[in-house]
Amino acid sequence: MTTWRMPIEGHEQERLWLAWPTSGYTLGDTEAEVLEARTTWAAVANAASEHEHVTVVVNPGDEAIASQFLSKQIDRLVAPLNDAWMRDIGPSFVLDENGKLGAVNFVFNGWGAQDWASWDKDEHIGKIVAEAAGAELIDSKMVNEGGGIQVDGTGRVVLTETVQLDPGRNPGRTKANVEKELARTIGTTSALWLPRGLTRDHDTFGTRGHSDILAAFATPDVLLMHRQDSQSHPDHEIAKTNREVAEEYRSLNSAGFDIIDLPAPETLRDDEGFVDYSYINHVVINGAVLACSYGDPADDKALGVLRDVYPGREVIGIDARPLFARGGGIHCITQQQPKVA
Repeated sequence: MTTWRMPIEGHEQERLWLAWPTSGYTLGDTEAEVLEARTTWAAVANAASEHEHVTVVVNPGDEAIASQFLSKQIDRLVAPLNDAWMRDIGPSFVLDENGKLGAVNFVFNGWGAQDWASWDKDEHIGKIVAEAAGAELIDSKMVNEGGGIQVDGTGRVVLTETVQLDPGRNPGRTKANVEKELARTIGTTSALWLPRGLTRDHDTFGTRGHSDILAAFATPDVLLMHRQDSQSHPDHEIAKTNREVAEEYRSLNSAGFDIIDLPAPETLRDDEGFVDYSYINHVVINGAVLACSYGDPADDKALGVLRDVYPGREVIGIDARPLFARGGGIHCITQQQPKVA
């Protein structure tokens, strides 16, 4: 029986995958919103293409407009899309003990069958991308998204109770059941369960608590965690509780990793209410880190922390406010494919 394991994000990569925004709230209703979405997705793809191969999945009919924004060195794969959150609709790539590439195809159901979401096309993207990557397909009957799992490559995974145990995703599944399926598919052996996600992420267009804006393993020895210093922000208590849970996990499991806080930006609200801006939601690629910036006084300090924990990589700040306004960040629109042995 093949043993699969999802490597840490900083593992050498073959390419980075994205999807091109094509419709709905992600693209926007006005010309200005549409331009903003296309410009932001392209900024991430184009920056990544300076460091490694990039493939963007493009909805049929969008080829010409995508070409106006994307660098010529970026590959395109034409396939039907509902949305553009590749971390969630694409496969989670894994390697076996011999370095062979696998792709876990979790069930995608619109972040828990939310009434505004459509996924009749996106539910097939995992398989389509896996085939294009030449990976062995590993099907799972569990509903899960890539934004809901953060791994250290040695067996640890960060989860949230509000995602994998969500009745809209996996009614009746227990923590033990979820952990068993993740052990089979991505090779994790120990789970850090955080109670819930950030406040905005539980609003209408949220994911109900993805872990990739809460915590990220920079290395197996360093866990980055989101911190909200303003006591007026509802995420202050959420982040504090998550930190305490992580500390308890570390103690009970004799886990030898350090926890480093990444404080949230000073910006607390936008036109819709409290924001969930997070510097945790970065993506690590070959030789670089694509990091969220917010036009905020805290940007420089946060990017400095990322430079410290990712030595030897260029840290590139990209304005992620248009992404967070649509329900996610840089990590959410990307999916890394690790290099095989």
